[in-house]
Amino acid sequence: MKFLIDSGFRVEVSAATRRPTHAGAVSHCRMTQAVLASSGRPSRRMLALGGIVGPVGFVAAWAAGAVRSDDLSPVRDAISRLAAVGAQTRPLMSTGFVAFGVGVPIYAAALRQVVPGPAWITATVTGLATTGVALAPLDHSSAVDSLHAAFAVLGYVTLAATPLLAYRPLMRSGHLLLARVGAIAGTVAGTSLLLSSVGDLGGLFQRLGLTAGDVWIVASAVAILSGRLTAPITSS
Repeated sequence: MKFLIDSGFRVEVSAATRRPTHAGAVSHCRMTQAVLASSGRPSRRMLALGGIVGPVGFVAAWAAGAVRSDDLSPVRDAISRLAAVGAQTRPLMSTGFVAFGVGVPIYAAALRQVVPGPAWITATVTGLATTGVALAPLDHSSAVDSLHAAFAVLGYVTLAATPLLAYRPLMRSGHLLLARVGAIAGTVAGTSLLLSSVGDLGGLFQRLGLTAGDVWIVASAVAILSGRLTAPITSS
């Protein structure tokens, strides 16, 4: 009888210990998945922050630079003059260039997930080109000035192209307002940047064009952050 009681006790204990062990394994698996998810690639919303920090930092830098500089005109002179060799505003404006150059390519990784097509590529290129502008300041040498101009033109063109390339994918996915704002922003950016090379209003048109492109980047980044702009549904 004692053996039977002991045997029954052992079976009961064994069954009791097996159940918690199985539940613990499931719990551990779920915990591991959560840790992997949190320690893996940055989330789309985290990446989208670059599309706010970068353009805001850039605009803040040239706006503050215009106030601090006594010999440069925001209407006549290009933004790059604020970061030219010997300019007192060079550290400030170079920081703005780098903020844009780092932030926008990070944002482009989020844009790639939600807007099919090449818009994320041009967004990446405009950021990298802006970093190139910072690394090749004006008034260093004729060769560096030429390199600076090449980076600047590339950055301008790809900035204007980004919202235009996003137009059709956004329209197809039902994001009509963001698509239409992008069409306007891209057109204003492209036209203004062309006008910036003509007459005495080059600085004004440059700032207008760049700001138009920046506004769309910020708007799309906010849409991603808020969850309004999500990955498109693909049919299998």
